[in-house]
Amino acid sequence: MLVCSVVLLVAVAAVRISSRSGLPSLLLYLGIGIAMGQDGFFDVKFDNAELTQVIGYAALVVILAEGGLGTKWKEVKPALPAAAVLSTVGVGISVGVTASAAHYLVGLDWRQALIIGAVVSSTDAAAVFSVLRRVPLPSRITGVLEAESGFNDAPVVILVVAFSTAGPVDHWYVLVGEIALELAIGAAIGLGVGWLGSLGLRHVALPASGLYPIAVMAIAVSAYAAGAMAHGSGFLAVYLAAMVLGNSKLPHWPATRGFADGLGWIAQIGMFVLLGLLVTPHDLLDDFWPAVVVGLVLTAVARPLSVFISLAPFRLPRREKALMSWAGLRGAVPIILATIPMVSGIEGSTRVFNIVFVLVIVYTLIQGPTLPWLAKALKISEDPSETADLGIESAPLERLRGHLLSVAVPGRSKMHGVEVAELRLPAGSAVTLVVRDEKSFVPAPSTVLRRGDELLVVATDPVRDATEARLRAVGEGGKLAGWLGTDGVVRRTSGSGDVPHIAKLAKRLGRSGDDRRGERAGDRRSHR
Repeated sequence: MLVCSVVLLVAVAAVRISSRSGLPSLLLYLGIGIAMGQDGFFDVKFDNAELTQVIGYAALVVILAEGGLGTKWKEVKPALPAAAVLSTVGVGISVGVTASAAHYLVGLDWRQALIIGAVVSSTDAAAVFSVLRRVPLPSRITGVLEAESGFNDAPVVILVVAFSTAGPVDHWYVLVGEIALELAIGAAIGLGVGWLGSLGLRHVALPASGLYPIAVMAIAVSAYAAGAMAHGSGFLAVYLAAMVLGNSKLPHWPATRGFADGLGWIAQIGMFVLLGLLVTPHDLLDDFWPAVVVGLVLTAVARPLSVFISLAPFRLPRREKALMSWAGLRGAVPIILATIPMVSGIEGSTRVFNIVFVLVIVYTLIQGPTLPWLAKALKISEDPSETADLGIESAPLERLRGHLLSVAVPGRSKMHGVEVAELRLPAGSAVTLVVRDEKSFVPAPSTVLRRGDELLVVATDPVRDATEARLRAVGEGGKLAGWLGTDGVVRRTSGSGDVPHIAKLAKRLGRSGDDRRGERAGDRRSHR
């Protein structure tokens, strides 16, 4: 019990250190496991690769669910074609180049070389999510990388299992067909489970708010189970189901995100500590330089080739492709996959595991901390405070048949300078409170909104969606949203239609101004 408490305290401190240093937390948790295991302080002997694989899969499901819940659909939607090609064609290129290096440069036989090539070709969702969300990159880049980390687990698992099976390996076209079929089944099940789950949570009021986070995670995990039972990709299913749930207007969303985030941290800590326990440190010395050689080929040759060739049809700038090449972070997923040949009893599987373990540690130490520097050097980083998207959170008021919307006004939002009356919210909704500079007040219709404000908006159930749509429109198009497009361009008509349009616009503007003058005069009379 005392040991568990000490481990938990050290793990919490590791979270703090990783957030400050920019290092992926996996290194610190692996260090805790190594310190507890053989050759460590506690000398815990643990060699159950099968149990490690099962627990690692379960933790990976939770991590993918947490990542999917935090993925914004509008950011990842344009990136889906590129991520799909990168996680299939790119994986094939990476496997071929890395396996050739492991065979010709390190001297492994072809089966072991192919296993290593497949194992390390998967980018790690936990490492990608934890590092990229601290680096202010454009959404088109983070969308591709996050979607790739959620998609490429499926084809890699199929390849590793095929290479780790006793007997001859299937022909390449058979493997391609299996990958395509499992991806299609997993995608269909994930989208279906996510849509049905979000529909149910929006229309069924649970007796306690604390049940919503549990229900969301249960739905995501059930997508993995359904996908695996249907012989599809359970990993892809859980990621897509969580992404659908995360982009739905679910009740008590802040509590759900906090619960999923905490559960994801627990899964990472347990998985990495267990992997650290499984390794024997003194056995790693003999495989250090082979791991460095394979990792160098993977990082400097295989990954860039897979990115530049796979993304050639998408005409992305070379700077962005260079950053994506460096941002192919590895983590616990390759180490977990390296236990598959150990469980299958493949000859030389322990050496494969040691090479993968050393490779992940060495190149994570290099890639993670240098990624922000590279983004700045390539001039593609962004100011994290400069965003034009409104943050809107909703909490349902079941008994009152209403919703309480929390709206954050970011730095570049065009809601800055707009009066409350100029929001023109639908009837049945109103701004009830403004929080500015850590002080709250009830706004008047003439109150001017500023950057950094937080608004509390009450909306009845029938106009809840319209209210949120109107708030987002004003945030993108300013006070004239509806007359001007949300991109700020006047929507013109042809011919004589221009005159009635302008006259109608002037009339509405004049009436809006009269209304505001009347409200201000009424305020002055009430003060008298």
